Amino acid sequence: MIVKTLPPSTRPNPEDSLSGELSVIDVVPEKVTSDKVARSPRHLATAEPEALAYNPVEIEAHYASKPLQVLRRIFAVLRPTLALVFGLWWDNKRGIVVKSDRRRAIQLRELLTQLGPAYIKIGQALSTRPDLVPPMYLEELTRLQDQLPPFPNEIAYQFIEEELGAPPEEVYAKISPQPIAAASLGQVYKGKLKTGEEVAIKVQRPDLRERITIDMYILRRIAAWVQQRVKRVRSDLVGILDELGDRIFEEMDYIHEGENAERFFELYGHMEDIYVPKIYWEYTNRRVLTMEWINGIKLTQTEEIRDQGINARYMIEIGVQCSLRQLLEHGFFHADPHPGNLLATPEGKLAYLDFGMMSEVKPAQRYGLIEAIVHVVNRDFEGLAKDYVKLDFLSPETDLTPIIPAFARVFADAQGASVADLNIKSITDELSALMYEYPFRVPPYYALIIRSLVTLEGIAIYIDPDFKVLSEAYPYVSKRLLTDPAPALRASLQDLLFKDGRFRWNRLENLLTNARKNQEYDLSLVLNQTVEFLSSERGSFIRDKLVDEFLNGLNAVSKNVLHNFTHLLSEAGLTAINETPGATVEQQQTLEHIKRIVKILQQTRGFDPAQLAPQVAQILVNPGVQRLGQQIASRFAQKALARLIRELLAAEETVKYQR
Repeated sequence: MIVKTLPPSTRPNPEDSLSGELSVIDVVPEKVTSDKVARSPRHLATAEPEALAYNPVEIEAHYASKPLQVLRRIFAVLRPTLALVFGLWWDNKRGIVVKSDRRRAIQLRELLTQLGPAYIKIGQALSTRPDLVPPMYLEELTRLQDQLPPFPNEIAYQFIEEELGAPPEEVYAKISPQPIAAASLGQVYKGKLKTGEEVAIKVQRPDLRERITIDMYILRRIAAWVQQRVKRVRSDLVGILDELGDRIFEEMDYIHEGENAERFFELYGHMEDIYVPKIYWEYTNRRVLTMEWINGIKLTQTEEIRDQGINARYMIEIGVQCSLRQLLEHGFFHADPHPGNLLATPEGKLAYLDFGMMSEVKPAQRYGLIEAIVHVVNRDFEGLAKDYVKLDFLSPETDLTPIIPAFARVFADAQGASVADLNIKSITDELSALMYEYPFRVPPYYALIIRSLVTLEGIAIYIDPDFKVLSEAYPYVSKRLLTDPAPALRASLQDLLFKDGRFRWNRLENLLTNARKNQEYDLSLVLNQTVEFLSSERGSFIRDKLVDEFLNGLNAVSKNVLHNFTHLLSEAGLTAINETPGATVEQQQTLEHIKRIVKILQQTRGFDPAQLAPQVAQILVNPGVQRLGQQIASRFAQKALARLIRELLAAEETVKYQR
């Protein structure tokens, strides 16, 4: 064994854990006895020398030479599964109401537990779907979140000693005699550090990597066979499974989970009522994780939450808002937000736990998702079809003509429907049906996004069946469209506001109305960025069109004033002056839109004339704004002069005629 001794403050490079070298770090004496050495958080333990990273090529080569082991595993999975399926079929034949049969629900939970971690995760996902799973089964599957059979303390304590360099009683001031929770990959003890902090101590299950690896191998072989033989399946099933495999293998490395927790805190810990527990690196290694103990209640325990005086619906709203930022802003998202990982704290905060399964959405995908939401809400199915090309669901050469009306059928009622009637799961099901008719493919990154959203949505349905996903998402999306300077979103905003060269005022009203519902919406920021954008070269198209629309509004005002004035003169008997016509219908509509937008801005949080006055004064001295004002004034003066000449000529002709 090669050992590198490092200074206590040094944190080794993550790549060290993949090399043949081992890193050791000394720990403060009062935390571990002097004759023991605790290892660095990034140290590769000797007890499990297997590779940390998921490598499908190596896994394929490993099991290709072990057909009997693979067949035994297939038989071990099929035998109890077929027995359960046959039992359910026989019960149905005998008239037994299967969905209300607790015996079968327990049998399903025990089957998934027996089959191992990969299947337990399937059960956890189903446990959040009250719209799909009968209540009796839901109750049993919920136990898969943290009530699985524990493994013996002796093994857990052995792992703690191997990973941290000392027995548990020497590392911790106190540790619970039995695990307080057991999940798919590990079990949790409650403990106390010698410095007094209460902690959760997570210890990984034995033989975990071997059990998951063989299941991934079998599922990958099945996926490859289906992908080759079933022509209607165009999605990259193997790529989807490899993406899942990457995440599960990362989840089996608690050092990686600790780093995920710290990154999650940096990105989202500042959000109001979001709480991320602290990681204690001195007591963390690959198979042992020590983190801050969180007192809290699962979001699905609505009565207990209500008894604490906490609004459960508010908790899920916080979760949705945080998920939107994860998926659409920073791209680093929690891919396993089941109820066991989301707790309502006594202080009314939403605490996130278990950062093992995380994933990322690239910027282009994030912008594509934002555009897709905008197009769904605004019923722009042509734009939505183009979004699916950008998101890699459709190839660029695909003929979108027949797909656009198909999208219209799927999304037609999306905005107004409740989650119970039309939610992410039902939309996904409808899209799955479309994929058999049209050349859709599911990109690998999408599977974990849907898993995350569908799981979170399941909790929302449990708490409030009328929870509206798009209603919660659109204020944030509107805020992003109005404030994000990214070129992709500026182009999307332009496409949204203009069609066939005409400005769509109702879309702007909708954006402003929804954006003001978002707690982070800053009116002064919007004003500054709007002025900066309009006065730049990038905003020239929108600027020119807005000038035209603004002139329409000014024309409407001036025409109405002149009409009223000439009407009064006519009433006074001055017949030499004709009553001039008022604003046209189009001009009047533009004026009404401008009035409504001014009213929306006045009702927006942060609108304060006293505070806005200095900002407006500063904006007015901006050279770009002055050029914009000159452009408006010049064009308005030209139009006003032309109109005045027309009016004078018309009046002169009238006088001549009367003579």
